[in-house]
Amino acid sequence: MIIFFVIQNQKNLPLSEILNIDKLYNVDKPIEVANGLPNECYTNKDYLAFEREKIFFNKWTVIGVGNSIPNPGDAKPYNLLGIPLIMIRDKKKKIRVFHNVCSHRGFKLLDNSCNLKNVIRCPYHSWSYDFRGNLIATPHIGGLNNHQSEKFDKTKSNLKEVRTRIWMDIIFVNINSNEINFDDYMKPLEQRWAKFITRDDQKSIVHSNDYGYFNLDVKCNWKFAIENYCESYHLPTIHPELNKVSNIDDHYHIQSLPNRFAGQGSKKYEQLIKGNKKFKNFPHWDKNLVKNSEYIALFPNVMIGLHIDHFYIFWLEPITINKTKEHMQMYYVGNESANGEELKELRKENVRFWKDVMLEDVSAIEGMQEGRNSPVYNGGNFSPVMDQPTHQFHKWIANSLL
Repeated sequence: MIIFFVIQNQKNLPLSEILNIDKLYNVDKPIEVANGLPNECYTNKDYLAFEREKIFFNKWTVIGVGNSIPNPGDAKPYNLLGIPLIMIRDKKKKIRVFHNVCSHRGFKLLDNSCNLKNVIRCPYHSWSYDFRGNLIATPHIGGLNNHQSEKFDKTKSNLKEVRTRIWMDIIFVNINSNEINFDDYMKPLEQRWAKFITRDDQKSIVHSNDYGYFNLDVKCNWKFAIENYCESYHLPTIHPELNKVSNIDDHYHIQSLPNRFAGQGSKKYEQLIKGNKKFKNFPHWDKNLVKNSEYIALFPNVMIGLHIDHFYIFWLEPITINKTKEHMQMYYVGNESANGEELKELRKENVRFWKDVMLEDVSAIEGMQEGRNSPVYNGGNFSPVMDQPTHQFHKWIANSLL
C-alpha cells in the first residue's frame, strides 16, 4: 500500500524564519558575486511548503505525457506534492486533468491507471462523472431507489478541472490558474527552435513503445537535476566518454529572457547509423545546423533534448525534499522510426546511451545533496563563464519565492 503525505509547513512558519531572506536576494546579484540558493532550499522540510505553492502550483508544471493515456477513457492518477490529480483522455481524445476527489464526501476517485468505459465512478457511494467532469449520476440521493432530488443541483458539484495544456506530448498544469497564457509562456522557446522544427513538425513526433521509457529514483532534491542539466562544465569529470566526442568547447550556453528556460547546446551531435539504417530527420531543420542539438531545462521540472532525428522529455516528479523520480520519454519522427521493426536495435542503442548518461549524472546530483548537510556551505559560487545557465535557474527560483 502506498501512503502519500501532504507536504505542509508543520509549524506554519514564515519563509523568513526558515531561511535568511538576504541569501535569496544574494542569488539575484551579478554572477561574479552571487551565491547559489541556501542549504534550506534542499534540506528543510518546512521550506518545501513554500516551493509547493510558489513554484509547483503557481507555474506551468509538468505531470506526465500524453502517451501514458493514449486511448479514450485511459485515466491515470498522479500525486503532485500531496495534491491528488487524475489525467484522463476524453471521448474526443482531449486530455483533461481533474482534482482526484469526489464532490460528495471527498473520497479519492482513482488509485490506479485504468481504462474507463463511460464514467468516473466514486467507489464510496457510486456518484459518477463523465469524462468532462460533469456529475451525471447520484444513486439513491433522494432515498432508496430515488436517484434525483429537487433540493440538489448537480451542476454545482462537478469535478474541479485543472488548467491544462499539451505541448510536444508534455502535459502541463497550472494548479492555481494564475500563470500567464500558455502560448505566451512557450513563445520564447518556440521562436528559438523555429530554425529546427515547425509546429507541423511537432505533430510528427511519435513515442517509442518498445524502447521509449525508463525512470530513475534518486536520493536528492529535484533542483539538483535541473542545475546539473543546464551546464556542460561537468562533462570531463562526470561524462569522460561523452567528453571525448563532444567536449566543453563544442558546447554553448542557452539562456532565455524572460527567464523561463536555460541550458546548453552542442555543435557535434552525431546521428546513430548502422549500415544504411538511421532515424528519419525533422524535415525543416536548418541545413547549416545538422550537427547542432540543444538541451534545455524548462522551469520548473522538465528537461528536453532536441536532435535532428529524435526528441526526449526528461521530467521530474518531486517526492520529498530529498527524493525525486526522474522519467525519461523517447520520441522519433514518424511511426517507422519510433516503432518500426527495422530500427528496433537502433532505438535500443539510443535509449541505452541516454540511460548511461543519466546514470552518470546521479552520482553528481546525489553528491550535492549529501554536501548540503554542511552548515558552513553558503549556497556556493558560480563560474562567471561556465555556470551562467545554472545561475539563471537559481535566480528563477529565488524570484519565484520572493
